[in-house]
Amino acid sequence: MSNIPPLEEAVARLVVDLSHDKLPPEALNGARRLMQDQLAVQIGCESLPWSQTILNLTRRAHVPGKAQVTMSPDRMSAADAAFVNGTFGHGFEYDDAHRASSSHPGSCVVPAALAVGEEMGATMREVLEGIVAGYEVYTRIGILAAPELLERGFHPHAVLSNFGAAAVVARMRRFSLERTVHALAIAMSHCSGTTEYTSSGGSVKRVHAGIGTRNGIRAAEMAEAGITGPFAFLSGAKGFFRTFIGRPPAANGADAFGAGAQYEVGRLWIKPYCCCGINHAYVDGARQLGNRAGQIAGVELGIQTGGDIIVGNANINAYAPQRIEHLQYSLPFQFALSLLGKGNGFETHQDFMEGRLDLSEDSPVAQLARKVKIVRRPELDTSHAGKWVGAVAVRYEDGSTEDLFIADPLGTAENPMSQADLDAKFHDLTVRRMGAERSAALLAAITACPPGMRAADMAALLRA
Repeated sequence: MSNIPPLEEAVARLVVDLSHDKLPPEALNGARRLMQDQLAVQIGCESLPWSQTILNLTRRAHVPGKAQVTMSPDRMSAADAAFVNGTFGHGFEYDDAHRASSSHPGSCVVPAALAVGEEMGATMREVLEGIVAGYEVYTRIGILAAPELLERGFHPHAVLSNFGAAAVVARMRRFSLERTVHALAIAMSHCSGTTEYTSSGGSVKRVHAGIGTRNGIRAAEMAEAGITGPFAFLSGAKGFFRTFIGRPPAANGADAFGAGAQYEVGRLWIKPYCCCGINHAYVDGARQLGNRAGQIAGVELGIQTGGDIIVGNANINAYAPQRIEHLQYSLPFQFALSLLGKGNGFETHQDFMEGRLDLSEDSPVAQLARKVKIVRRPELDTSHAGKWVGAVAVRYEDGSTEDLFIADPLGTAENPMSQADLDAKFHDLTVRRMGAERSAALLAAITACPPGMRAADMAALLRA
């Protein structure tokens, strides 16, 4: 035990010591809101082509088990069910986001905790503990790794989900401190995934949540079986930070996992728009300008360094999206869609994918997008660290100008989505797939979430 470095011990101790009864109300409420949003997205995205491809592929060689696959008759092992459900939940850029780590914890920790809970015969009390433990490990490591993890080309979610899922299992199966360290250390050996999909496409991006979640569960199972990992998996000379980030962790990194640290799960970003979260501030800005869209001569969008890499000038298809991945990561087109009142939601992107929305070179959206110039503003990296903000400067044909700055997009913790709007998103995603009566029953169960309710009973509401 004495060989465990301070940072790694602090991470593991957060998991081991976490208790439902000691969680503050904002953390429990955040976990419930996260579960509501994630399950809705899983249901709504289950029928997408890549979702069905992953389900059918997993059916061929899955391990039989007790865990429910969303909107399916299939039951699988926890690892396989979480792999499929995580893929569903991350399937269309509509799942939650975490600002400071540029990631999507919900599509990891919710499917992992519910599947493991079914397998264990656990209650929702234990599921909520697992969600919070996984979320906090995932996001707090992510904060310490930001912004370099994203700026070096890694997909933070593909990397961090391995740690998050391992933490879920470690908490729910009551691992010791040392075994928890081994589970997280083994999870590091699975970390991978880059953001090249933002430029040249690839539906594998949708599967990153499933891959990391399954691997994190498997890592914990290896630790439970006796496989060990390096104690200094984060802080070592060849550990996570020096190899993935290119620097050692902050000297006070262990403090991020101490008793006084805030719970990140209480600071959810629930996405109102079905595109990369970096676009959201600009979408909000465009919505304020829509009444003068036809008078615009040019637009300059000031962007942070990491944002420019993902949705801006470093994205080779930002001005000519040909695939759905291109469109959801194109700042000029997301801005133009919003400005012209086309919307940035689920239906708009499905219309493009299925050929009902014309975004060809001569379309009004493409013509407006060509008026957008993206300018990297490194000073925003410092002044708004841990946030994705948007600076909008508009020049009109009559020579007048207008400037907007959006610091807190709709859905962030600082500008949260109302419960009514969250419920509306839930109904929009679920009613068309499962009918109004079943949708209402599921929402009622999530809202109440009695601690003694069995995880299997909650999951049964997701069955086809």
